[in-house]
Amino acid sequence: MRIQIVDPPAFTPPYDRALCAALARTGASVELVTSRFAYGEVPREQGYRVEESFYRRSTRRASPGRMRTALRLAEHIPDMLAYRRHADADVVHIQWLAVPQLDVHLLPDAGARVLTAHDVLPREPRPGQTAATRRLIARMDAVIVHSDAGADRLVAEASADPARVHVIAHGAFDYLTRLESERPLDPELAAVDGPVILCFGLMRHYKGIDVLLDAFRSVPGAELWLVGMPRIPLEPLERLAAQAPGRVRFVPRFIPDAEIPAYFRRADLVVLPYREIDQSGVLATALAFGKPLVLSRLGGFSELGERHRAALLVPPGEVEPLSDALNALVRDRAARERLGAAAAAAAAGAYSWDAIAGRTLELYRSLLPGSAAQG
Repeated sequence: MRIQIVDPPAFTPPYDRALCAALARTGASVELVTSRFAYGEVPREQGYRVEESFYRRSTRRASPGRMRTALRLAEHIPDMLAYRRHADADVVHIQWLAVPQLDVHLLPDAGARVLTAHDVLPREPRPGQTAATRRLIARMDAVIVHSDAGADRLVAEASADPARVHVIAHGAFDYLTRLESERPLDPELAAVDGPVILCFGLMRHYKGIDVLLDAFRSVPGAELWLVGMPRIPLEPLERLAAQAPGRVRFVPRFIPDAEIPAYFRRADLVVLPYREIDQSGVLATALAFGKPLVLSRLGGFSELGERHRAALLVPPGEVEPLSDALNALVRDRAARERLGAAAAAAAAGAYSWDAIAGRTLELYRSLLPGSAAQG
């Protein structure tokens, strides 16, 4: 079977490459069609091919900013048309599209077409983006979401055909646990003795960091680390942090793969107090490192907590339950160890990439004629 995994803007290289590697291990012929990731190293290809055919000029010749954006826009339609002409696969599996308003009309006609709706529907949509996403979904032979809640939402809010919606989990990013080289924590962070609560990833409003800082005011005896590139103003968060009894440390920058393990190995627990979510790459990382979790009761977060007992679940946006959950785990090492063991078991089982590749191949085969399905 010939498979193309398509992510023109390279929004999720860890996910793309983990899926490609797992599919390749089954014997499938797999190609990742994407662009160069401009922010750091990506997982090395293992058994699959990579074609960086999108945005070749803007990702190599321009620094981040308006110039790169302008170059990308200029390249976008020619690159999409070139891919449309040369696409050659039994299955075209789309992860992300940069401009769905245009791209829905530029997709190749060959092969079965599958879309992974990582966000179900756009979380912070630009004008016309949600309507274009609905049209895109309608053109797919199958749509993958990462939770039952996401499937229900796709049917209710995007009028998706339930028969075409398939739930396949987001895998644990276990490749981060076996990097060839890891960078240690900065000495100041490495010297911290007490419990560390980690909130990791891009800082955005929907992630509830303000709620977390309110809750942390009632959590003595621990440090809170907020690690990731800010996409919201830091000043209001810093004012909230100043009111907490424990220290809040900000690491406000993009964290490359080589630095990620040190943060997760040091963390005593990971908290993701999102206001809305279906599934998360940060959660996938925490699972890989077997970390105890405090999660908002939302989407795939709920399913991890309820089915695998790998997290304490709290209502999104509510300060007191979040504070109670953090205090409970800061004070109880045994509870942390139980949750961490459950997280590791989930990562090795339902959230393993081999399990995910098996389910994904079953879906592909169901969409293909018999001869192609056997390849």
